[in-house]
Amino acid sequence: MDKLLSVNNLSVMIPTRFGDFLAVDSINLDVKEGQIHGLVGESGAGKSTIGAAIIGLLETPAFVSSGTIKLLGQSLTELDNQTLEGLRGRRISMIFQDPQTSLNPLLSISDQLVETIRQHRSMSRDEARKAAIELLEETGINNAAQRIDDYPHQFSGGMRQRVVIALALCTEPALIIADEPTTALDVSVQKQILKLIRDLAKQRGVGVILITHDIGVIAEITDEVTVLRYGRVVEHGKTPKVLGSPDETYTQQLMAAVPRLDKRLDRFVNIASDDHRIDGNTAWQVKGANDQHASQWLLNNPTSQSVPAADQTELSTSDSSTSVLQVQNLSVTYDAKRSWFGKKTGFQALNDISFDIKPGEVLGVVGESGSGKSTLAKAIAGLVPVSQGAMWFNGTNLPDAAQRARTHPARRQIQMVFQDPYSSLNNRRTVEAILTESLRFYGLADKGAPSRKLVASMLELVEMPQRAMLKYPHQFSGGQRQRIAIARALMARPDFLICDEPTSALDVSIQAQILNLLKELQKNLGLTIVFISHNLAVVRQMADTVMVLRNGEHVESGLNEDFFTNPAADYSQQLLRESPSLELLLTD
Repeated sequence: MDKLLSVNNLSVMIPTRFGDFLAVDSINLDVKEGQIHGLVGESGAGKSTIGAAIIGLLETPAFVSSGTIKLLGQSLTELDNQTLEGLRGRRISMIFQDPQTSLNPLLSISDQLVETIRQHRSMSRDEARKAAIELLEETGINNAAQRIDDYPHQFSGGMRQRVVIALALCTEPALIIADEPTTALDVSVQKQILKLIRDLAKQRGVGVILITHDIGVIAEITDEVTVLRYGRVVEHGKTPKVLGSPDETYTQQLMAAVPRLDKRLDRFVNIASDDHRIDGNTAWQVKGANDQHASQWLLNNPTSQSVPAADQTELSTSDSSTSVLQVQNLSVTYDAKRSWFGKKTGFQALNDISFDIKPGEVLGVVGESGSGKSTLAKAIAGLVPVSQGAMWFNGTNLPDAAQRARTHPARRQIQMVFQDPYSSLNNRRTVEAILTESLRFYGLADKGAPSRKLVASMLELVEMPQRAMLKYPHQFSGGQRQRIAIARALMARPDFLICDEPTSALDVSIQAQILNLLKELQKNLGLTIVFISHNLAVVRQMADTVMVLRNGEHVESGLNEDFFTNPAADYSQQLLRESPSLELLLTD
């Protein structure tokens, strides 16, 4: 294979008011025709910065301070902006992480593809439309001739990502930079997209730089991999060698932090990092505050308030004393209303779901997008109305969103950790104000010093420094914000925790820290948890039992070991087959 891209001693500097920050330090990187080269590392490792430097999209004030970038022998670092702009898109294309923001919602797919093709290739509108249809077919979109006139919102997430890939290919580039192209996708859709990228590289001879924090994706399709940390290369080589038998300690730790499908681990290896500390190891303390104080306060959780007699409902099946939550024949229909013919219309997100959860149990809920996982979580938490069925919590009737008042005991006892802590935390309030809100609303602690002591102690419990209470959510990393979100949920003294994709957007090292934290809290506090994820390897590590949903319906349930070693349903077997291959990492 011929050398397509050559990066030599590349450094990227970002001037700040505190001095110059070296984001990328003397990176060397080669990509050959038809080769997929993976860049992997934690947030801040410089992965996306390298990609942006190659394509010429560094955000001001960042700039290439030294080194060279050559594409097919032509030096990109010596080109003026106008010449580089002519190459961008035509010779180098980029696939971004979120296809929803990469596509213009006001333009049809036809308009966006045809415009791009005609800008870079001499074609009439009819010729460009024909070429666009062929690209959509090549990327696996059925009925492309009809769907080309649809708008982005009319496609699923996986289909939108296929459109973005078609958009990247329409200029017939020599190099494609794919920046986290599968992060938000289910395993089945992810498998399709990875196969598509692999096939395109092989058939078209296109070079691909795949940027991701997902080690499983790297193991699945890359030929070579470069491991980065703090803007520097830690290790580089053929993918089987680097992932299967890494030489460097950091790479070994990174591999050890990857969730495995073949067995369940008691605890992940924590990679030495300062991510969970801020401003160093400061001496700022609240008197008497520590993680033991928070643990003791949670363990001394008084008996929950009794439900009013009017709400009492006898269980129709198994003994309530053996279950924390029982769900019977639960259905949720969105936008349900009567039609002219007296029938209910709408989208049925859940259909006749029944299960129960024992005290201290972790139930893993898996399935692809649209399977009803998040709808189930919201129904239990009282965030969406239930169409039919019933729920019981600690032996008493659990009303749905429409009847569950804010003062209902279950509002405190059942808490939720959402997927995106940035949007679920109020960025206009300090962490102290956010964590104190539950204490005040539920009357769990006196105002002033007692509340502040509990907030500081809870932050210590989730491995955050006490000084974090003085800051705002936007001042933290994703992993730090997720710790704060967990602390907020615990401040209500819950008996039941719902975690909806709590680690999907996190690096493997931060993910390991959060999973360790949840394991420790569940073990020490006896929490009952519903853990929702499309990552089967993560569910393998967290869940005691597993429930599979598909198209809003129950597929199968079983114990963790039974499900992962011998799943009964064909769909469950398919999900396991389509999970990224981790065979390179499966060494004891």
